[in-house]
Amino acid sequence: MSTTTTKLTLHEDWAVVILGSLIIILSLAGLLLPVPTFGWKKGADLTGTVLGSANLVKMLLQFVFVAIIGGIGAFITGKSVKNYALGFPLVYVVTILALVLAGSSQAKSLNLEAVIFSLVLGLLISNFIKLPEWLKSSLSTELFVKIGLVLLGTSVIFGDILKAGSLGLIQALLVVTSVWYFAFWICKKLKVDDEIAMMISSAVSICGVSAAIATAGAIKGDSKKLSYVISMVLITAIPMMIFMPIIAHYFKFSEPVTGAWLGGSIDTTGAVVASGSLVGEVALKISTIVKFSQNVLLGLAAFAISIYWTYTKHPSAQDKDTKPTLKVIWERFPKFVLGFIGASLLFSFFLPPSAAATVKDSLKNLQGLWFALAFTSIGLETNFADLFNRNSKKPLYAFLIAQTFNIFITLVIALILF
Repeated sequence: MSTTTTKLTLHEDWAVVILGSLIIILSLAGLLLPVPTFGWKKGADLTGTVLGSANLVKMLLQFVFVAIIGGIGAFITGKSVKNYALGFPLVYVVTILALVLAGSSQAKSLNLEAVIFSLVLGLLISNFIKLPEWLKSSLSTELFVKIGLVLLGTSVIFGDILKAGSLGLIQALLVVTSVWYFAFWICKKLKVDDEIAMMISSAVSICGVSAAIATAGAIKGDSKKLSYVISMVLITAIPMMIFMPIIAHYFKFSEPVTGAWLGGSIDTTGAVVASGSLVGEVALKISTIVKFSQNVLLGLAAFAISIYWTYTKHPSAQDKDTKPTLKVIWERFPKFVLGFIGASLLFSFFLPPSAAATVKDSLKNLQGLWFALAFTSIGLETNFADLFNRNSKKPLYAFLIAQTFNIFITLVIALILF
């Protein structure tokens, strides 16, 4: 007589909400991981500080924490915990190497973020070394991305809208809506597929990398397409960061106008801060506030995109018997978005500012680490041929056209409002 056992497994989105909430609860309860240092200018800084014994201990503590969280995730989603335990150390070591490279003064001056180094290192390994199938199957790309997104919610503070004042909020709303719809329209004209079109539209109009990642999660998008979109965002941010302040100086734009222009059109927060600093203190302040206002809209945008996508693009969306019901929409809805919005509401309205400030650095560090781990994983499971195939020219053209429109429409709005 044989018996069968049914293994109880959770859907990945619910697992992510649980794990992200667990990290936040542990942080608020006092379990704050020390933040490792990755910034360095010369060899002595690298060997003495970044690779010093005290900093290596911080990295080890971080490794143990994220390994346990990821292991719980593998277990409750039904993946092989053994394969995860064998494969995760490689992912972590490659990710740490990426963070060290991104911490160099040269990388920082070019505003090259850790995720691009994670992706490139993962791609180099997977394309020059044949990885075993068990290792590829152990990679938890989606889990890592979505945990990072739930933690991202802790830094999307609705109060930042109030700090921006009415002008900053009006500009953010006008830029996000007009640029999003133009980008999506141009993608459709160029026959770019819907997944990449949604990611490009959000990345160009809202806040670059974070928006692309959030949109990919909301529509259950292909991680390889996400990699391509993020590569475009990070590469185009560099010349914009350098040349837009020069153009503003040439045309004698005021600092408030320049700041509003930079904050509304450059896609990464780091590049906005860097370019605003080149102009002056007023420009830096306004550019940062405008960018924060757009970042706050990310939660609302992710929610709206989720509803739209589950209602119209799901395989059964054309079935009249299933399309209209709220129950079906709920079944298709990506639940991790609830974790993101819940974290944002908690940190915006329910936590005392002192409590939020205490855990801010630790959670921000973990959020960046989960994203970097995810992109290392994407690189390890991707071939160059998949990432830069013959079909990749149309999305590139669409992105560049949308970004050009973004630069001009944002300048017009900034000139009118500021």
